[in-house]
Amino acid sequence: MTDWSAIGTLLSSEAAKLVDPNAKASFEAMHVYGSFDPAKSNDAKLKNWFTNKLDKMPGVHVALLERQKKKGYPKCPDCQEEAKKCNKCGHDLRGTEEKGVDTRIVTDMISLAWSNSYDVAVLVSADRDFVPVAEFLQAKGIKVMHGAFPPIGSHLSQKCWGSIKIPDFMKQFQRN
Repeated sequence: MTDWSAIGTLLSSEAAKLVDPNAKASFEAMHVYGSFDPAKSNDAKLKNWFTNKLDKMPGVHVALLERQKKKGYPKCPDCQEEAKKCNKCGHDLRGTEEKGVDTRIVTDMISLAWSNSYDVAVLVSADRDFVPVAEFLQAKGIKVMHGAFPPIGSHLSQKCWGSIKIPDFMKQFQRN
């Protein structure tokens, strides 16, 4: 089980060591982003945990967005006919998709940098869509560290100022 209260301090400390081995780290905040499907009971539990546990930890800010129903239906790979309902139970076959989470992350990274809220950011994601914001912030003097789970997200690691291999530190934020 993960001790979420230890993650921000640990990542701040590791980022500071990369920038200056003699520097003292200062953990200011950890922003956590996610999405949920209100129609799924497991997602209701996840939303409850995000808003009633994680968001109430010191220095933690949660942004949780509702997943949206896909506009299109799945298609047969052979004939491209849309499959709207399950032949057995009649359930709508459209899934949901995350809308706005990546944009929220990028907006927050830029607006917090604009207000001089941080000098070093640790971005934990494998999504290469974050390469442009990492490059932009670094061009403005903000160091972006990639919180990585190698080899996943190696393209983002290559574009960031530095990389923290999270599996190397996972034991430090595990609860017994």
